[in-house]
Formats: sequence, C-alpha cells, structure tokens
Amino acid sequence: MSNSTDRKVRANISLTLDGRHSGPGGPGDLGAIVPYAVTEVARDHLTRIWEGATTAVLGRLNAEGFLGYWPSVADDENADPRDRGYAKWLVDAEKVVLSRTLTRAPWERARVVNAPVADVVTELKATGGGDILVNNSASVIKALLAADLLDRLYLMICPEIAGGGQRLFDDGLPASKWTLTRQETGALGEMALIYDRVR
Repeated sequence: MSNSTDRKVRANISLTLDGRHSGPGGPGDLGAIVPYAVTEVARDHLTRIWEGATTAVLGRLNAEGFLGYWPSVADDENADPRDRGYAKWLVDAEKVVLSRTLTRAPWERARVVNAPVADVVTELKATGGGDILVNNSASVIKALLAADLLDRLYLMICPEIAGGGQRLFDDGLPASKWTLTRQETGALGEMALIYDRVR
C-alpha cells in the first residue's frame, strides 16, 4: 500500500489567451482551441500528459464526450501514433467519473462517484500507484485548485482571444506558486507548458 505522498495529481487543459477553456457559445464552443489540438507540439504534449499516470479522473461531460471519440481512435491503425497511444491509455486506465446525475459508468473500467472532488482525489492518492490525471475537466480542476491538491498543470495556450466563455482561474482561488518545468512553442504560436506546484 502506497502512502498518500507517492501519487501525484496532474491536470491538463487548453486555454485561450484570455484564460478560457470554452468560448461564448457554451461548453461545446471550442473554436479557439480545436485548431491547435492536432499540431506537432500538441500531440507531443499529449503523450507527456498520460505517461506515468494510471488513473483518469473525468467530469461527466468529458466522460461522455471522450467516449464518443477516443475508443475509435484506439482502434484506428491510421491514427497518429501519439493520439492512438493516449486513446489506448484512456481506454485501459482506471477511470473515475465524477457526477451527481449518472447512475452507471459510461465506460468499461470506469466507476461513477458522487462525492466532493477533493475527497475523491484524497482517497485515490492514499491507495494504488501511479499518478492521477484529471483530463481536461475544468470543474474538477477548479475544485482541486481550490483545495490545493494539484501537483502539476499541463497547459496548452492557444493564441486566440475568445472574448467570452468560461475561465479556468476564477477569482477566490487560494494563492499558490508554480515553477515552469517545460515549455514548447509550436508553428501556429501555440504553447505547451508544464507547471509544477511549489510547496
């Protein structure tokens, strides 16, 4: 049994220059983000995100959205090997779906948990091995930032201003310090950044 300090909690998300993870059209408005998700830098970043992680934590929206997309990529021999690697990892990994409304898990190797994010992640940290990855689920990432439970942030910064939509960094989060451990800039001006929490 690992102790709670072994497992790191990591999160990945793409943001516009004005700090938004979706545009003014709502959660599905990803027009300022999608063009940068398939660049060389983004695909290399995607590989770094999941390596060493054994558990995926997802909000309901992402769990349902990912289910419609990633399993087919895992089976597609013509897909980019980096996309396929992530897809296979996601299909095979333990998945914890945080939801108040789902009654059964939308994926194999997944379980639905209706409990506060911080409690669920604290419990995951105390059991098992390998890192815990929060996959692009802004509501979960916000809750972990509020509870100061994130150890690493993988950010893709897209060089567009959305002008509206949901922000990741809301007012009222506790102050925290981070160190930049990796940075890469792509041909379109997108930036892949890895920040580690300074404790």
